[in-house]
Amino acid sequence: MAGPDHSRCPLCYLPPRHVANTKLHDRSHPPVGVRVIAGALKGRRLVTPRGATTRPTTDQVRIALMDTLGPWLPDARLLDLFAGAGGVGFEALSRGAAHATFVERDPRAIAALVENIRTLDLAPRTSVARGDVARQLDRLAGEARRFEIVFLDPPYTTDDGERVLAALADGAVVAPAGIVIAQHMTKRRPAPEYGVLRAFRDRRFGETTLTFFRAGG
Repeated sequence: MAGPDHSRCPLCYLPPRHVANTKLHDRSHPPVGVRVIAGALKGRRLVTPRGATTRPTTDQVRIALMDTLGPWLPDARLLDLFAGAGGVGFEALSRGAAHATFVERDPRAIAALVENIRTLDLAPRTSVARGDVARQLDRLAGEARRFEIVFLDPPYTTDDGERVLAALADGAVVAPAGIVIAQHMTKRRPAPEYGVLRAFRDRRFGETTLTFFRAGG
C-alpha cells in the first residue's frame, strides 16, 4: 500500500516521529485505572488530558468491544475517530492489530495521545491526523487508505456520529467486509443502514451502546 502524501495536509497530519517531543505539563496526567486491559501491552498506563476535553471509553465498554472484534483484530488496520488519548486504538494494537490511525482535533488530547505513543514505543505502528474528522476522512479517501476496523466515539451532545456514519457510507475508507463501530447514547440510536454499512449487532451498557456495522451487508 502506498504511503500517504503528507504534503497535501502538512499541518493536519502528524506522524508520531514528528511530534514525539510534545511535552505534557500540568494539563495532562495519568489517572489511576486508565490502563491497557489485555494483550502484549497489558497493564501499561495511559496518559489522558485533564478536564472534560474527552470522555475515555470505560473498561467495561473496551472489554466488550475487543471481545466482539476478536476475529477481526489480527493484522487489522484500525481507524480511531474522535480518538482522545487513544485508549481504544492502543487496546487494539495490544491485541494484534497491525496499525492504528488516530484522528483528533483537541490539542490537549493530541498531546496525551502522542505521549502515549512515545511511552508505549508504538511509533512504527501508528499515525496521528490532527483536525476535523470529516476533513480527515476526505483526505484518507483521497490517499486510497482503507481500514478493516473503524471506531467512532463522538461527543454525545452533537450530531457528529450521524454525520460521520453518513460520510463513511460510500465505503471509501472502509475495507470490503470491514467493521464500523459507533459508540453512542443508548437513547440516540443510529439508523440501521448507511450506504454500504449495515448494522448487525448492538451491545448496551446502561446509557452507552455500541452499534456494529459491516461494510457490504
